Amino acid sequence: MRLTEKKKLGLVLSGGGIKAAAFHLGVCLALREKGFQFAGGTKEEVQLRFPNDEMTFKVYVGSSAGSFVSSLLAAGHSVESIIDAFERGTDSDLNRMAQRRRLFTRLKPITYRDIFAMNGGSLLGFLPSTLRRKSLVSGGLEALLKNGFKLNGLFTTKNIERYMRTNVLKENDFAALGVQLYVIATQLNHTRKAVFGAFPETYKVKNIKYANFASISEAVAASTALPPFYAPYGIRNQKGKELFFFDGEIRDTLSTHVAADAGCDLVIASYSIQPYHYTPVMGSLHNYGIPLIINQALYQVIQQKIEKHIEHQQQISAIMSAVDGYFRQQGLPDEHRDKLLDILAKRVNYKSNVDYIYIHPSPNDYEMFFVDHFSLNPEILTRIVQIGFKAAIQALRKHDL
Repeated sequence: MRLTEKKKLGLVLSGGGIKAAAFHLGVCLALREKGFQFAGGTKEEVQLRFPNDEMTFKVYVGSSAGSFVSSLLAAGHSVESIIDAFERGTDSDLNRMAQRRRLFTRLKPITYRDIFAMNGGSLLGFLPSTLRRKSLVSGGLEALLKNGFKLNGLFTTKNIERYMRTNVLKENDFAALGVQLYVIATQLNHTRKAVFGAFPETYKVKNIKYANFASISEAVAASTALPPFYAPYGIRNQKGKELFFFDGEIRDTLSTHVAADAGCDLVIASYSIQPYHYTPVMGSLHNYGIPLIINQALYQVIQQKIEKHIEHQQQISAIMSAVDGYFRQQGLPDEHRDKLLDILAKRVNYKSNVDYIYIHPSPNDYEMFFVDHFSLNPEILTRIVQIGFKAAIQALRKHDL
């Protein structure tokens, strides 16, 4: 892999709460340590500050917490300013990880109030009249819960939307950015994934909707609405119909194809989900109770999806190489080889010029597994940033970077 030959770089960030956001920031610090830059801001700002594409990210794809960090970077905020916002929100010295220079524009501190907004409208779904309805009572406990308890989430992401709109974005419009930003969500009342961005029009491909009717802050609020903690977020389309969306990780944990489809020839993906591997220090999860066992089960499901995704890419690449090698070995006409490879590539959406780098925690890094997903504790955040930095450095070394 020769970075000097790469013409367009894409950064893909997955979800996982505040823990994932801190991990991504550590990854970004490591990438910058290796010479990468993060372009962002309006079109005029990007043209002025980042005239060249070499070693510069100009395509961002984010799901859930990854959409939050991606949008901050795409809006032109530096890694230092993002860490500084977390630091001042927790009154810590977390920003020493960024080796800060007080030259960046400061963001409003990120606090629990920005992350958690009570979903007061549906907290109390039980009414006295509900209990008196014979049809509900005769239906049993399950029917009573379904009909009476209409709670669609403990919290809403409306404060996240407001934080983005009032404190982060100069222009709350995908098309106004000087870079390409794509925010991933899942449509509630359907089976499709939604990709929000600056598309000329909204269109659908198989089980994916490419939507242009959301503002950046709305898209981030939709992508970060993780059920059952957060209620689905409603966005009105061009026809005025309100569609509801939630967490972008539900259908696809990594949407690297979005960056590749946007023309990237190097895609770097960061994800924080890694199941726990037994270590003598912590022992068996059997001793830690239901919450951590549930986390492990979910992590195993998500990791399997990620591994299948990566394995699928590798298998397609191997098949294309095998076909190419066979034609060359047999001395068959080049035009037939090229035609067949072109047909196969279009069928499976394969792009031979695209390289992928995946960054994730080590399975033996038990600290990453055991810390809370939504903690703003400064010591925890500092440690996660360090873990992300270390994981990125190790991954980049494998590619001689």
